[in-house]
Amino acid sequence: MNPLSWPPPLAGAVYAGGVQLGAYALGRRPAADRERLLRRCSTNVDNLAAGHWETLATSALVVEEPMPLPYALLLVAVLGYAEYAYGAWWTAAVFLFGHTAATLLVYGVLRRTAGPATRRALDVGTSYGFNAVLGALTSALPRGPVRTAVRVGLLALAAQPVLARKRTFTDAGHLAALGIGVGVSLALDYLSPPKQLKIG
Repeated sequence: MNPLSWPPPLAGAVYAGGVQLGAYALGRRPAADRERLLRRCSTNVDNLAAGHWETLATSALVVEEPMPLPYALLLVAVLGYAEYAYGAWWTAAVFLFGHTAATLLVYGVLRRTAGPATRRALDVGTSYGFNAVLGALTSALPRGPVRTAVRVGLLALAAQPVLARKRTFTDAGHLAALGIGVGVSLALDYLSPPKQLKIG
């Protein structure tokens, strides 16, 4: 793909910008209204157990607070490069698949083990989808030690919070989503090779 081709990869930036603007707008609402909307969009155990499966989509469209600028820029960069290398539809599919699959894995564990506070905890945001796309993008690195080292390094970083004493269920969700993305990248290794990321 020509880096100067049109249209440029903008879907990720539009998505991240929309989520960020929504967070600022939500912050201007009365606290009760804000809490009500976030809970309605949340993929917590109580919502999913009650059959509110639409939250699998809505939870990726809102965040509790505006995203910190470094994370927002990293989100745009990862989604933008994925869109450049593989296309907007592929990026959206991996994002949604990783977000949904990681959420359901966490739900499957929590529905039998979580206490009342955890069952109704807020669970919204972009991080599961982000981790899935990040893991999948490792297939765009040069084959061999570099690709393997990055995969292992990312999984090790994501595993550290899970092994900590004060871990949360979202830490497990991040690791699951990253693992799902790495699984996608391993599948891509056996398909037509994508455009490789040039290093150096």
